[in-house]
Amino acid sequence: MTKSTKLISFLFLAALISLFVSISSGAMSLSLTQIWQALTGDSESLAYMLIWELRLPRAITAFVVGAMLSIAGALMQVILRNPLADPYILGVSGGASVAALLAMLAGIAGIGISISAFAGALLSTLLVFSIAHGSGSWSPMKVLLTGVVLAAGWGALISLILALSPDQGLRSMLFWLMGDFSYSSSYGWGSLTLLVGFIASYWLARPLNLLLHGSVQAASLGVSVEKVYLLIFLVASLLTAVAVSLAGNIGFVGLIVPHLVRLSIGSDHRSLLPACLLLGGTLMLIADLLARTLFSPQQLPVGVITALLGVPLFLLILHRGLRKY
Repeated sequence: MTKSTKLISFLFLAALISLFVSISSGAMSLSLTQIWQALTGDSESLAYMLIWELRLPRAITAFVVGAMLSIAGALMQVILRNPLADPYILGVSGGASVAALLAMLAGIAGIGISISAFAGALLSTLLVFSIAHGSGSWSPMKVLLTGVVLAAGWGALISLILALSPDQGLRSMLFWLMGDFSYSSSYGWGSLTLLVGFIASYWLARPLNLLLHGSVQAASLGVSVEKVYLLIFLVASLLTAVAVSLAGNIGFVGLIVPHLVRLSIGSDHRSLLPACLLLGGTLMLIADLLARTLFSPQQLPVGVITALLGVPLFLLILHRGLRKY
């Protein structure tokens, strides 16, 4: 058994354990007997409603969001060949958040928010790479700096929108922006998006491996660089937009997870992408569990937990000056 197979197997087991702990823990703890009765169809019990209507949908949404952000971060880090790239830092999450908030203010709900978030994420991606390109060629550092500045701009627009929003919806919008899984009953289309995004990313595994060595070398080996870049932009924007529409603007997951996986098993995307999916989902499950239970019955925004984990690692990577992996 190879090292990558062992890691993926371990992460799969960890995901199952985290899911079980998530549905059994909370303001009201459930015993093994209650969980078994609920899972086997005792629809009259309180445990059944607690698991099937509240905890399980929330846990699945958390796993899906963490997995989507992790895969999107891995894709963007290939484009820039820089472990400091992720949807949050490059402003993609910010663009999706602005578009989603505007949709909410316009009275749009459901899938309309996701469509608006996708449009905002795609717009932000196009702005980053077009501004960084300018009249010449773009470099990873130019894209990274442009993304940081654009993220600050989106943050200012978010503050403006919140300042002008009606008071009755302000608290829920703020909580959503910091990461909120409270309204996670509709997770089916999010799971479908994750499946489509993962299949598309895995299909690009060989070109992604070649792009790690530079676009010129990848092109010399038969990779259609422009086409692959376009596909990566679309997939990363779609995954980020759906994640934002499901849970708000959650940062640092797309930065932490791909970097940790590369440190463990290297940069082969045939192994890296499944590992990112499992580790990202598991970390988000754990973060959501902590957000629900640390100060129960009061709940913390999930983005607070992920930021507390992500900021130290980001500073460590920045200090070490890693540029290749």
